[in-house]
Amino acid sequence: MCSPSATLTLWAGSWLAGRSAPDDVLEALHAWAARHTLAAGDPVTGGRTDLPWSAHGNPGSTGVMALLKLIREELAVPGAELRLVLPVPGDVRGLPTGTAFAADAVESGEGMLLGVPGAEGTGLIPYQEDENTLQWTVYSVPMPRTAGSDMSLGEAEYAMREAVRDAADALMRLHTTGLGVGDADPRELIEAELADYSRHTYPEYVPLRAKRILDSADHVAAILTVAQREPASAPTSASAATAHETLLRPLWDAIRAARLVAVHTAAPQSR
Repeated sequence: MCSPSATLTLWAGSWLAGRSAPDDVLEALHAWAARHTLAAGDPVTGGRTDLPWSAHGNPGSTGVMALLKLIREELAVPGAELRLVLPVPGDVRGLPTGTAFAADAVESGEGMLLGVPGAEGTGLIPYQEDENTLQWTVYSVPMPRTAGSDMSLGEAEYAMREAVRDAADALMRLHTTGLGVGDADPRELIEAELADYSRHTYPEYVPLRAKRILDSADHVAAILTVAQREPASAPTSASAATAHETLLRPLWDAIRAARLVAVHTAAPQSR
């Protein structure tokens, strides 16, 4: 699993559909951090949700059960959806533009949206406060009418098959040109990255095709992470940095798109 937001999207959807117990959601979240806190991102949201208002960097005072309660209440409204967002600078599809949530989600690289499309909704972004604590900050947001992606599962699966090959080629090029992973064995480094991803499990209901896509996305991400690790992430010239970015960015874009369609297809509450 690629992020706390993806984990919560899938496991909360499974729980609300009656396919998992609350303890299953808690166990999945604890794989990311032993302690989870919840806080409002601004005074207005604090007043609406009765959550403590705590700016990022100051710990919230409520725990993970309050997080599940919030999600259950937000998705109890007919037509409400649960969406994962994985934005980056230059690609903010699916975000409520011009909001604090959108800006913070881009900075964080992840988040969740809950609510009825076109109505007032709720955003969630996890922040790693320390080694043991993950804080979920809550935002009041206008819920976008669309999720921002129209890729099919078949297209995502094909894209990931191509990306596995292209990522391996990219790693080979970086490694042989001196911009890669130095003297270390890339295969061992990739296996270590994959082992970290594999600590985070999927609910049993997730369709096999969606699992394949998510697993392939993790594989490509592991390869790219190894390719970008020091000294690879510090090209020696502006032209080398541009070449590095040109080579890897399309693959990261493909990973994000595939993860989004797989999660949104699999999560029961996102349909």
